[in-house]
Amino acid sequence: MAYAIDLAAVRAAHERIQHLVHRTAIATNNTVNQSTGLEVFFKPENTQLTGAFKLRGALNAILHLKETNPNCKGVVTHSSGNHGQALSYAAARAKIPCTVVVPENAPSVKVKGIRSHGAKVVLCEATAQARQETCDRLAAQENLTAIPSYNYPDVMSGQGTISLELLDQVPDLDAILVAISGGGLASGVLMAAKSIKPSIKVFIVEPKEKMLEECIRSGERLWPNPPRLMNTIADGMRIQQPGSLTWPIIRDMAEKSTVALEDEEIIAGMKFAFENMKMVVEPSGASTVAAVLSDRFKDLAKEHGLKRVAVIISGGNVDLHNLPW
Repeated sequence: MAYAIDLAAVRAAHERIQHLVHRTAIATNNTVNQSTGLEVFFKPENTQLTGAFKLRGALNAILHLKETNPNCKGVVTHSSGNHGQALSYAAARAKIPCTVVVPENAPSVKVKGIRSHGAKVVLCEATAQARQETCDRLAAQENLTAIPSYNYPDVMSGQGTISLELLDQVPDLDAILVAISGGGLASGVLMAAKSIKPSIKVFIVEPKEKMLEECIRSGERLWPNPPRLMNTIADGMRIQQPGSLTWPIIRDMAEKSTVALEDEEIIAGMKFAFENMKMVVEPSGASTVAAVLSDRFKDLAKEHGLKRVAVIISGGNVDLHNLPW
């Protein structure tokens, strides 16, 4: 099957952005290793510029757009925060005007971050339909190029550069844990990791009501329509359905077993990272920390004979005035 991206696209993204992003350093933690009986390697994208992995995809999309359309009038996207911050940062570097449609309930720290890079912020209702409709209207009215947060090949390829770094830093991994919202990160990580090392297992971490494991096992999109945002503490993981481009990669390459978490488990993972790893992580970033410590993943590790596991911490943009505990 032909997918939206391949390893060559990820390698091209790496060449395009490597001098503009942090090669985030691998972190380990003895408490985690002792608790899990595994060797666990954290890839802390919370230490990335703009505070999340999203910069990789945004930079790749903006730089590729500038190569192919140097007269671009500007870009627009809708985002709960991290993609908006990343795109506004990337657009500012490329001197391209940027507009970000933000749901009215987005964390203030993320909205502040978007504005700090000079982007125009347009607030909308906190629904998937309102976000998309507002973004489409602005793109049409102002002749802007829409760059979605996940369902966009250049974004997916940019996120996949995490796997290139990770497998260079820790080549003999057995598995990777990665969180999901719309699937840009998961699809990019999967494509690159499975292309480089077909034997590696990639387990996806999801909020309880996402239904991803059920859909992967059936091979079908079982989600109810219209698409909706889930009620989860992890504001960066509220999109229930993966995109039309990200889904086929996830369906075909991810492990059929996922790690599904309740809000209380995500909050516990966030606290653990703060207290034991001395890392500031947002709920979405904490989800994979919670997952590797969970009984569910301990069972999966035993079932698959895993010994060396990487955990991608997706971001650290926390609203300190509105902590979830």
